[in-house]
Amino acid sequence: MENRKENPKNILSKVLEVLSTMASKPSGLIGLSILFFHITLAITSPWFVPYDYKAIDPTLMLQAPSSEYWFGTDSLGRDVFTRTLLGGRIALTVTFFGSLIALLWGGLLGIFCGLVGGKIDDIVMRIVDAFLSIPWILAMLLIVSLLGTSIEVLIPALGFFYGKGIVRVARAATHDVIAKDFIASAKARGHSNMSIIWNEILPNVRDAILVEGAMRWSWMLLGFSSLSFLGFGVSPPTPDWGLMISNARGLMSFAWWSVISPIVGLSSLIIGINLTADAFAKALGIDRSTKAPV
Repeated sequence: MENRKENPKNILSKVLEVLSTMASKPSGLIGLSILFFHITLAITSPWFVPYDYKAIDPTLMLQAPSSEYWFGTDSLGRDVFTRTLLGGRIALTVTFFGSLIALLWGGLLGIFCGLVGGKIDDIVMRIVDAFLSIPWILAMLLIVSLLGTSIEVLIPALGFFYGKGIVRVARAATHDVIAKDFIASAKARGHSNMSIIWNEILPNVRDAILVEGAMRWSWMLLGFSSLSFLGFGVSPPTPDWGLMISNARGLMSFAWWSVISPIVGLSSLIIGINLTADAFAKALGIDRSTKAPV
């Protein structure tokens, strides 16, 4: 591994090259297409959904799909098509920003621990191991019970719990870099730890951290939907896939349309993110199959 400082002008060309490489494989093209489709819907859906997502009409309860209600209506007479589209917007917003938080704090802390080593590294990693031993769902249930289920609570909470594994990945990647000659040269020149992290280490471990973050995104999406399914995610009447599945799971035998739509939306987005993450890893030359989840 070499010192890979990059000119900011080359970043765009690098991104385009990676995207081109990802799209050159069928699985990567499918993953990118699904992800782009969901992101486009999430951004534009508030402008073209046909009905108010919270409008209740008892006379329209459990209407089958029709030309007026494409995905039918739910047990409260709300349009399932509208709520499905807006549910993807909530899921993507919460998990995208949660993943960014996980990447930032997990990546930087892991790099710092890998660089400084010693007692600081030991203490921090023992704390990380302690949190990793706690089932995340129990910790999340405690947090939302105390602080509420608003998006402002869910995003940082999910970012914290899904960032712990990134700490370990970033630390391991840093250990592979700090033995290189350019790190020793930077220390000999009197560069501070922050300067070494930003200019020497981060460009060389960035790809591994980004791939790990992409993988955690799909896990976070499933975790967020699980919370909503259990009634500890966003509060009604906010449209959310997990909450929609929970409310309609008992109607499968006679109103299947009210639960199939959010299931298809959630599963397709998770598949799209996973295929994109795999293609992203291959485009950067990182073999995810050799890494055990942490």
